[in-house]
Amino acid sequence: MAPPPHRRPGFSRKAQYGLFATYVIAIAGTVVAALLLIISVADPTGFAALRTVGAEITAPIARFFNNIRRSSNEIGSNMSAYLDAASKNAALTKEVAASRTKLIEARALKVENARLRGILKLKEEMSEQIAVGRIISSTASSTRRVATLSIGTNYGVERAQPVRGPAGLIGRVIETGPTTARILLITDAENFVPVMRVKDGLPAFSAGLGNGLVVIKPLNLGESPFKVGDIIVTSGNGGLYQPNIPFARVIRKTNDGALARPLADPSNSPYAVVMRAYQAEARKAQQAVAPDGMVKEVTE
Repeated sequence: MAPPPHRRPGFSRKAQYGLFATYVIAIAGTVVAALLLIISVADPTGFAALRTVGAEITAPIARFFNNIRRSSNEIGSNMSAYLDAASKNAALTKEVAASRTKLIEARALKVENARLRGILKLKEEMSEQIAVGRIISSTASSTRRVATLSIGTNYGVERAQPVRGPAGLIGRVIETGPTTARILLITDAENFVPVMRVKDGLPAFSAGLGNGLVVIKPLNLGESPFKVGDIIVTSGNGGLYQPNIPFARVIRKTNDGALARPLADPSNSPYAVVMRAYQAEARKAQQAVAPDGMVKEVTE
């Protein structure tokens, strides 16, 4: 069936109802506004009462939207504060890392200064010193225990000269070059050192074990007279090492002697002092008969 000729194509009844409702609401709002205007002029007290009632009715809605607005503002402020705190935390972390690096450097310098002060004090007290050098390497695991010194014949260093550090005896020179020298450490099995106990001068000799320790054996055979904690120093016998150079501390008693730990650790003593032989003439005569490195050094 064909549509009536007066109907507008594309204009639905639903749209017509919506347009009519809009007109009705607009007219009603205009009428209400006019009434309120007349009441406000004719009866201000009544209008104030109506205004109070309206405020009470709309207050919950106003509170709701106000809470939403405040929450939004707080979320924004908290987010801004969080981002600001994160940036400050990152900056503080960098400052702490930089401070930690400076603290480590300061501690390293403090240790280095202490070592240098020890060497300087040792140089002032020793008139027999020839030169001061740096230990540039030492064997950690080998059949021989040797170290390399950063000075050689250019500084007056010769074979069979004692080498010590601030803490005690390190060894003796066995090879020399123009700018370097090799040291046979006291922990080497071929290095025999005449020693004595500090408290009573008990004579003994020391031999390295190759593992960082030395064995101390008294010259008189019998039951071991040593005790844990005894301090051992050089005795001066043999003409090479000066007497009373700090040597080792006893850590364990054995049946015929004692095990001791050297007081000077080459790996922890970067500087060393090369000294003249205690009795140079006696050493020269001994070297002419049995040079170091060819036979074991016999102690008297």
